[in-house]
Amino acid sequence: MKIKINENFKNIAQSYLFSEIAHRVSAFQTENPQAKIIRLGIGDVTRPLTRRVVGAMKKASDEMGRAETFRGYAPEHGYDFVRDAVVSHYTEFGVKLDRNEVFISDGAKSDLGNIVDILGTNSILIPDPVYPVYVDSNVMSGRNVTLVPACEENGFLPSPDGITGEGHVIYICSPNNPTGAAYDRAGLSEWVDFAVRTGSLIIFDSAYEAFIEDGDIPHSIYELDGARECAIEICSLSKAAGFTGTRCGFTIVPAELEASGLKLSAMWERRQATKFNGVPYVIQRAAEAALTPEGYAECMENVKYYMENAKMISSLLTGKGIFYTGGKNSPYIWLRCTRGMSSWEFFDYLLNTANVVGTPGAGFGAQGEGFFRLTSFGTHEATAEAVERLDKIL
Repeated sequence: MKIKINENFKNIAQSYLFSEIAHRVSAFQTENPQAKIIRLGIGDVTRPLTRRVVGAMKKASDEMGRAETFRGYAPEHGYDFVRDAVVSHYTEFGVKLDRNEVFISDGAKSDLGNIVDILGTNSILIPDPVYPVYVDSNVMSGRNVTLVPACEENGFLPSPDGITGEGHVIYICSPNNPTGAAYDRAGLSEWVDFAVRTGSLIIFDSAYEAFIEDGDIPHSIYELDGARECAIEICSLSKAAGFTGTRCGFTIVPAELEASGLKLSAMWERRQATKFNGVPYVIQRAAEAALTPEGYAECMENVKYYMENAKMISSLLTGKGIFYTGGKNSPYIWLRCTRGMSSWEFFDYLLNTANVVGTPGAGFGAQGEGFFRLTSFGTHEATAEAVERLDKIL
């Protein structure tokens, strides 16, 4: 063909991390059809949707089957009832939002990848190791990314110390995927103060806020003074409410955010109106149910279930004297590979000797080499069996 293509795609890894993992696991399973593989790699949930969520979906489905209650295209920014549910949910953190600052979407991953549409050519600061969508979406758009090392020495929670310049776009995920590390108020405030001082924008990924157990760790960046002047927050119901297959999340763009004479909330609304047709009515009713106090309490029972799994894994590593972060305030456990192995060597070692699948840290960036991620999203039974197997080989 003689068309021109987006040459920036040449600058990203040819295989998405989790696609490579799936390929290796499939090849192993083909060669070892009797092996019982336990998957603690991809962060997909296993608990079913809660009673109130399912009830809301059934009711909404019935409404879609009657002419008098049928709904067509949803508003691109979301129905008011679910936007109001998000606003109400945030009051639990002491955060006051306006409905018009909340934009409902089909998940955090989409919004994290799409938010680059409203941004120009900026200095992009992203911690390493990192969830791949932050880097890949910027590279696909031709942006130059500067990686900020997150390592054992700084507890995988880098600070802005030593960073110069102005007008940065800064990605922060807390509790973090993949490391499980979470900023306390003092640590996150350093980034907020830096962003306000330098005229920078923070893209704050709070997808795992439901797993926070410690009172000194913010659930939302807007709990901190100055954050409304410098931060967009992106959250998801994927893990908190088990919506990985149901798909619903939201982005918060405060009215204060403005650049080059344009409000970022108006830009995001315009972007969504052009490129997005909204989340289905049935799903938005499910999200509304999940965000009610009663519905959220049900969801938190599933979160508690997963954190019990995390404690099983953490206890094993503590007993073995293996360094790790996460396992508390996070469904992820980030451990140093044993026996001096590289991340992918450790992946193959666990797969071949214990039939346990995790995620090589190197797949999240150079600073992840020598580390490995396990998730707590399996069943109790599968996690307990995985821990028993790992106990024999670590």
